[in-house]
Amino acid sequence: MGYDLRAVIADEEALLGATRDLPAARLASIGQGFSLMPMTDALCDSVAEGSGVGTLGFWGLPGGFEKTLAAWSAGGPVAYVEAEYFGGVGEQRVAVWNGGSTLLGPLHVEEGQPFPPAGSPISQALRWLGAAASTGEDEFSAVGSDRHRHGEARIA
Repeated sequence: MGYDLRAVIADEEALLGATRDLPAARLASIGQGFSLMPMTDALCDSVAEGSGVGTLGFWGLPGGFEKTLAAWSAGGPVAYVEAEYFGGVGEQRVAVWNGGSTLLGPLHVEEGQPFPPAGSPISQALRWLGAAASTGEDEFSAVGSDRHRHGEARIA
């Protein structure tokens, strides 16, 4: 079974306010007061500056959109996350902005690499956002990000 995620995650109210002028943005509540905004094709097309892929090494972050994420972080931390897995093998990339600057990352764990002691990149990003995990789970599961396996399915 495959897993594909390219999304912005932030405080639900803050993300709702930040995206009010983005008709292509679709938000899904994921728990602990967070929302996830999948980077759909329509959203990527609406925010792309025509400069191709951004400079941070992400697959699906439109060129120039990192400036928007930095601006949104004036009201609190904002994460951009990517994960792609098939048959238990894959990779993750994340970055977190806060106060207009990069707070974390970009972090990247490639296929075949173990997660660092601090946890998966996505769990680390969620921790910076303020997510809390119980014993025996990680932040990714704690906020309910594992409910759907494909980004656009989260908003269906």
